[in-house]
Formats: sequence, C-alpha cells, structure tokens
Amino acid sequence: MGASRVRVLAAVGIVVAVTGCARFDDSATTPFTPAPTFDAGGEVRPRPPGTPPTSPGATLPTFEPAPCRDPDPTVVATCLDSTGGMAMLPGGDSALVTERRTGRILRVAPGKAPEEFARLDVDGSSDGGLLDVALSPTFVEDNLVYAYISTPGDNRVVRIAAGDVPKEVLTGIPRGPVGNAGALAFTGPNELLVLTGDAGNPTAATDPGSLAGKLLRVTALTPGPPGSQPFPQIALSGIGGAGDVCVDPTDQTIWVTDRTVLEDRLQKVAPNGAAGVPVWTWPDRPGVAGCAAGGGAVAVALTAGKALAVLGTDPQTGAVTAAPSLIAENRYGRLGAAALGAQGMIWASTLNKTDGEPGPNDDRVVKIPAPQGGGGFD
Repeated sequence: MGASRVRVLAAVGIVVAVTGCARFDDSATTPFTPAPTFDAGGEVRPRPPGTPPTSPGATLPTFEPAPCRDPDPTVVATCLDSTGGMAMLPGGDSALVTERRTGRILRVAPGKAPEEFARLDVDGSSDGGLLDVALSPTFVEDNLVYAYISTPGDNRVVRIAAGDVPKEVLTGIPRGPVGNAGALAFTGPNELLVLTGDAGNPTAATDPGSLAGKLLRVTALTPGPPGSQPFPQIALSGIGGAGDVCVDPTDQTIWVTDRTVLEDRLQKVAPNGAAGVPVWTWPDRPGVAGCAAGGGAVAVALTAGKALAVLGTDPQTGAVTAAPSLIAENRYGRLGAAALGAQGMIWASTLNKTDGEPGPNDDRVVKIPAPQGGGGFD
C-alpha cells in the first residue's frame, strides 16, 4: 500500500506534510469494593533526609513537595498519571480528565491545580482502567457523570453521583488481555453511545451476540438490578482497538476512530443510524485515539504519530476530500484524549507514561489552537 500524495486541506487552511500514507474508502459483573471516594484521601509523607523515625504518638514533621509547573502557556495540567478520557465542562474553559490506572477523575483548568472530582475502584492492569468519562446531558442540574471502566471480570459503564456508590448502566462487556479501551458520547438526553474494544478477539467484534468490538446505542440509562439491562442496539460492528467516539454538535454526525491489524481508521455514522463507513484510513497506523468534531472538521489525536490530525469534511456530503493536516507535531509527545473547548481550542491529554518517553511534567493536559480560516472549529 503506497504513500498518499500530500494535498492542500482547504477546509482548514493549512498545508502540512503528512507522515505515512492514507487512502479513501467510500462476563460477569463484579461489585465495587471498596466504594469510591469523592474527596481527597490521606497521604503518607516521607521523612526529610537525616530525620530519625518517630516514636509512637510522636508528631511527624510535614512538608509540601515543590509545585509541578510547566513554562509552556498552553499547558493546562501537569504531573498526572497515565490519562484516559476527557470531557469538557460547561463553558469550555475547564474539563474532567481521567487517570486510567488510579481511577481518579480530575477537574482541570488553566492556572489551577487539578482537583479530584471522584475516585473509582478500577482494574488498571494491561490497557484497562478508567478509560473514558461523559457528562450527563443535564449535568448542570444533576451533576451526573458516566464512566467506562474495567473491573477484574469485565468492562462496564457506570453512573456516578457525588456521595453515592457507582450505579451499573451496562455490564458484561468482555475483558481480555488487550483491547479493553472504550469511549462514551451522548447524542441526546436519552441515548448514550458506547464504543467497545474487541478484547483481543477479532471474532467477537463481528459476533452480534457479543458486546465486544461494537458501537452501541444505550437508551436504558436508569440503573437497575444487576443483569437487568437490555441488550443495546448495535450501531457499528468490527471495531478493533477502540479509539474514540465523538459527535459533531452542528449536525449530530457521529465519528469513530479505531485501530485494526491492517490499518487505523476514521469512520462516520449518520445521525439516522446508517451503517458507518471508513472515510479515511492510515495503513502506517499512527495510533488514532481521541477525536473532536465541529462543523466541517474532525481532529484526531495520534499516539505514535505524536500530533493532532485535522481532517476537513465536505459541507454537503460530509466526506473527507483531502489529506489531514498535522498540528502540534512532536511538541507534546503521544496524544490521547481530545475535546473541543472554548475559543477554538482543542484540548488534548498526553500518554507519555504509557509506552512513551515521559518528561518531568508528564502526563499533561494541553490546549492546541485549532486551524483558522477554513471552517470547522473557528
């Protein structure tokens, strides 16, 4: 499969050399133990060098570590553990970001230290853990959050309310040694899209009786007794390593990124439920991850590619008609989650602590200016 010709992406007004090549294509549930906490827990403070151990009942001197700061003005949050998913908060000037292995959901905003919003008990081994988060469509009123997580026995979707234990929304998504990534996005007040990985079993991705390797439409959002959830509608099958699902707020077009053995791909699902079709593929497999869409453009975070790929779409057909532009290439390292913030900024999280080369301030959340002058994000 040969390299694609570099073309001008008129929809975003940027000419960039594209690395690699591309082509067009028209179990069992487990309860939470212990229950999650919604406030910061205690911490053990080390003794300063040369301080002898204290006797029982003695007070241990305390000291604060040096603050973690980054001189880059585009950096929102620093010194995070391996990140998972991200959701913008109302207003677009702050976000919730997950730490995949620790189970923490953090509120991050420019100029402020990250604040713990919630902490879940998850199994962060392999590529599992706290994988994504989505706000309730009525978050301003109910403050509810939905999360895609791994337990020792399955992957699942839970609903989180402050001061309460998580409630099961969808359980029994197969868990495997790999392929456990998943993502969430709402299309409206009563429908949640759930993207699931194939759990390392490509056969399951095409099995209509399996929840693995699918894009699912979940309408039963009220938690019920274990095992009571109806089997959700399948919107798309054949997903490999799930990347992300994002919805364009201007026309409700659904975009899905995933990774297969042969290629990475971006697929489009029409709002009317028409089957998804690949609109762009990357045979060089740069590691497509999070996505953000807005009125004529889709941004896709790349892990191995260490950049943000921006693809313009035809305003009439929604087809991708030119090679993606690459922005922020090699500036922040491996990029994972992506979300569209205020003032034309694309927020992204880094994955340098996951198979990367972490710096002293990784992992981070950063703001990347969206391309201007061609529609989509401006």
